[in-house]
Amino acid sequence: MPPVFPMLTVLSMFYYMCLRRRARTATRGEMNSRRAIESNTRALPINVEIVQYAKEVLDFSSHYGSENSMSYTMWNLAGIPNVYPSSGDFTQTAVFRTYGTWWDRCPSARLPFKRTPSTFCSQDYVELAFEEPVYPTAVHILETYHPGAVVRILACSANPYSQNPPAEVRWEILWSEAPTKVNGPQARQFTPCIKQINFPTNLIRLEVNSSLLDYYTELDAVVLHGVKERPVLSLKTSMIDMNDIDEDEDEEKFGCGMDTLNKQFSIVTLREWPTNGYFDKLPYELIQLILSHLTVPDLCRLAQTCKLLYQHCCDPLQYIHLSLQPYWARINDTSLEYLQSRCTLIQWLNLSWTGNRGAISVSGFSRFLKVCGSELVRLELSCGHFLNETCLEVITEMCPNLQELNLSSCDKIPPQAFNHIAKVGSLKRLILYRTKVEQTALLSILNFCSELQHLSLGSCVMIEDYDLIASMMGAKCKKLRSLDLWRCKNITESGIAELASGCQLLEELDLGWCPTLQSSTGCFTNLARKLPNLQKLFLTANRSVCDTDIEELAANCTHLRQLDILGTRMVSPASLRKLLESCKDLSLLDVSFCSQIDNRVVLELNANFPNVFIKKSFTQ
Repeated sequence: MPPVFPMLTVLSMFYYMCLRRRARTATRGEMNSRRAIESNTRALPINVEIVQYAKEVLDFSSHYGSENSMSYTMWNLAGIPNVYPSSGDFTQTAVFRTYGTWWDRCPSARLPFKRTPSTFCSQDYVELAFEEPVYPTAVHILETYHPGAVVRILACSANPYSQNPPAEVRWEILWSEAPTKVNGPQARQFTPCIKQINFPTNLIRLEVNSSLLDYYTELDAVVLHGVKERPVLSLKTSMIDMNDIDEDEDEEKFGCGMDTLNKQFSIVTLREWPTNGYFDKLPYELIQLILSHLTVPDLCRLAQTCKLLYQHCCDPLQYIHLSLQPYWARINDTSLEYLQSRCTLIQWLNLSWTGNRGAISVSGFSRFLKVCGSELVRLELSCGHFLNETCLEVITEMCPNLQELNLSSCDKIPPQAFNHIAKVGSLKRLILYRTKVEQTALLSILNFCSELQHLSLGSCVMIEDYDLIASMMGAKCKKLRSLDLWRCKNITESGIAELASGCQLLEELDLGWCPTLQSSTGCFTNLARKLPNLQKLFLTANRSVCDTDIEELAANCTHLRQLDILGTRMVSPASLRKLLESCKDLSLLDVSFCSQIDNRVVLELNANFPNVFIKKSFTQ
């Protein structure tokens, strides 16, 4: 009879591997619900669970509120709940700038980058610091209005309150899922099953996608549960799910796959093959076309298979359009250095969200642009907090063909640095949302960049006289098609008149939360008469918008597609009917908090104009 000991050894090893795999991933429900304080078969010391609310909001990509207020801002996520468990639209919550797909269907919409991984769908983010670093056991997100936007939760190894910066900053995905439609706008506590990680954290990042929402999502607070000591899996574990032996998809998509990206960028020793099979018979252009559907990490992996595919994968034609935003947590100076030889022909580059906490240095960014900037047409740098005046100077010197520049939420750039942008006379799109651009620099930009077609100045609080800015636009920017003046605090009817007279090609205008504009001055009727091509007009929170303004829009702006008159007390159902009958292309009408437009009127209008999304927000 053959000995059974070898078989027992194999089974023991298999069981041990399963336990290790389960302890590392902890992706199943019962692992995430297990708490050391709840275990009734405890073989380990008691590890008390710590429950804490966010202490501070460290960073975010956008918010609905003002930079000088607390209403609808990300800063409301710090501390205990203000609203939960109530449902509705409350100013004490955190609200991002956009929702739905409306912003993708207006004249200022930008073309998407190809090769974006299907697993990356994040549109906005917010980073929260907590008092105590812990090994997370649960994350509770208190959503008070239109929940369902959160698509990813990450944890960082860096302690924002430590005096000694870490040698390496690691981000791990605790939970990730594609956007889902949630039925109803009611409040909820969202507690996804999170993955166990091998380092303590007090820095949590939420990433959101609001494309499926019917209105702005509102977040009230985030609660982090965790333990001080790293949880160790007891041998008294419940039955093992065989699926745990599979490769962890999240690690492949975000962790290990990108950890090795820098190595994959580097030159590797390739095998010699006598033939490349059918690839030798394919035209070079056809192979290039096939490879154009691969993501950047897949290109890097394929480059290691043979010399022929290495040549194709390193061809600069594969990197004409390159978005590194999906890999923001792994991109650093070394990544840019490895990419230099492949990006000599690059025209579109997306470095949004990358480089923070020292990952990209000014010198590393400058070296890359000196090699790869000559053909750049579009440069996305949203939330790039490593950027300074030197970086903007390098951009203007090394990118002579630049037409689109996005500096949204780059709030660390000093005011004087924006003067350099005036040197790029070919600019057609400039996004300065939530930056510290000052009036002198902006006047210089408008004077020398007369080709501008799209300009975003939303929440630019350091501009003293928007009437002067509007006058310069009217005089110099005759090709302007879209203009964002969201939360501009001091523009008056004088500036609007200059703008409407000089920029008659405008198709999109955002004047939301501009309190100095009053309908009684005729500024809105003047807009309607001078700008017949308007497709999007936001007059959010302007209490003075009246029936006369709506009737002028109905008579003159028949191409209107999106109109936001949230908060007005002066618009009646009759004028809205005229607007809906005249503007056949209208698809979005926000009448939230319009005192004359009650739910009965909204139901009637919806029944008569089913192709229009008519939004009526509420507060309970």
